[in-house]
Amino acid sequence: MRGYLSSTYLVALGSNRRHHRYGPPANVVRAAMEELAVLGTVTARSAIRATPPMGPSRRWFANAAVVIESQLDPEAMLAGLQHVEHEFGRRKWRRWGDRVLDLDLILWSGGSFASKALIIPHAGLPGRDFVLRPAREIAGGWKDPASGLSLAHLAARLTKKKGQPR
Repeated sequence: MRGYLSSTYLVALGSNRRHHRYGPPANVVRAAMEELAVLGTVTARSAIRATPPMGPSRRWFANAAVVIESQLDPEAMLAGLQHVEHEFGRRKWRRWGDRVLDLDLILWSGGSFASKALIIPHAGLPGRDFVLRPAREIAGGWKDPASGLSLAHLAARLTKKKGQPR
């Protein structure tokens, strides 16, 4: 719905397939960061990182995150993200499969949100280093409304060395 009060969104980007126009995954993510301006104002961008595959995929990913200020409500933002994915050639196949572009709505300034199509915060947020590292870079103080922990704290939990058993 347009005309919604301005909100801030944290969006994770990922790619592990070449694009016929943009080339390798890192270039796909870079181009997608530019394209996201159609949904609002991109106010922060993380570095793009190479990350190992998750699930059945064998190809490494390029991952990043952006912060977007927008007048779109969460469901309209999701629809916009899905449209951008489609424009980049994303087709829904199997879960965790190879993809040209994956855009996930991770957090928003309104806290928690739930509808039939969307749940914020993203369910995988606390356990995904490939999301938390770039997100922490640009929005480390943002808090996960489910746990109350900052993105920096969640990222630290993933990288903390486990103690030796006694």
